[in-house]
Amino acid sequence: MDKFILKYFNLIRTIIAVAIGITISVFIIYVMSETPGLTLRTFLLGPFLSKSRVANIIESASPVIFCGLAIAVAFQAEQFNIGAEGALFIGATVGTAFAVSTHLPIFIHIPLTLLVAGIVGACWSFIPGILKAKWEASELISSLMLNYVAYFLGLYLINYHFRDKGAGYLVSYKLPETAWLNQFIGGTRIHWGIILSLTFAFLVYYFLYHTTLGYEIRTTGFNLRFAKFGGINVFKIIILSQVISGFIAGLGGMTEVMGIHRRFNWQLSPGYGWDGIVVAIIGRNHPLLIIVASLFLSYLSIGGQVLNLLTDIPSEIIVVIQSIIILLITAEAFLSQWKYRITVREAAKKEVAYEPTS
Repeated sequence: MDKFILKYFNLIRTIIAVAIGITISVFIIYVMSETPGLTLRTFLLGPFLSKSRVANIIESASPVIFCGLAIAVAFQAEQFNIGAEGALFIGATVGTAFAVSTHLPIFIHIPLTLLVAGIVGACWSFIPGILKAKWEASELISSLMLNYVAYFLGLYLINYHFRDKGAGYLVSYKLPETAWLNQFIGGTRIHWGIILSLTFAFLVYYFLYHTTLGYEIRTTGFNLRFAKFGGINVFKIIILSQVISGFIAGLGGMTEVMGIHRRFNWQLSPGYGWDGIVVAIIGRNHPLLIIVASLFLSYLSIGGQVLNLLTDIPSEIIVVIQSIIILLITAEAFLSQWKYRITVREAAKKEVAYEPTS
């Protein structure tokens, strides 16, 4: 049992943190609500009580999975790139501009539009990558600042060059049907971009854990000096991790436009990049756990919306849950004594096992 706990300690620690966060939130709801029983049922079960709500959980998880993967690749290389939001926004902007400006067969238009959005996102994330690799500029600061540049540059491009003036509000021209990701479950907006996000999660998992380049990224993140001593081209890895991160984020933004909105209609930053940071932390930067974390975050979000509509508790309770979970996961001292005691017990067992018999 102790060996199992040590092997999966981070996963167990994350599950406990999530459980504590929900427990505290349940207590808050019980204290604040005039009808705590109804409110708790609405919060915990509400997202599953209709087909549309379940579909909303899946729909909203898709771009978050992409952004979580983007953040995880950079974090695995110990690059604190928080520019997924900017790469997503500028990638979707230029991808939209490309889609409405071209007329191609569907089997070319869809992959080419996605590729353009991904490449633009990759080029955008190249900037903090090269600044860090060449001049040791903080990628945290540069990627954060570039989010604002991407936001205003994207709005300028859409509102002044690709705005549909007949729509009555600030949106781009509608994408041609050859650039749509079809919705394939009746009565929902579940589209092929969701399948693509799951596919990318498995591809990123294989890339990070079963390829030489993925090993070099993880080694660089684990110990930069050891990576250099081992002959790894750290300069290349820093830039490459940022570029891959931006490509995935740009792709995620474009799938949302092609699958849900069918035109660019974000006049505010959608926030998927920030949610990606949350799910990367909850999922411990593991691509497959990011799927679970994204669905969990979407479940909380839909639960908050249902709470806001049907009960006397505001949806901001979801922010409380997220904050508690992230604080516990990122607190290195959380459960560290438990791990230490288990490690000592395991060491003692091995010492007894190898003790020579007289």
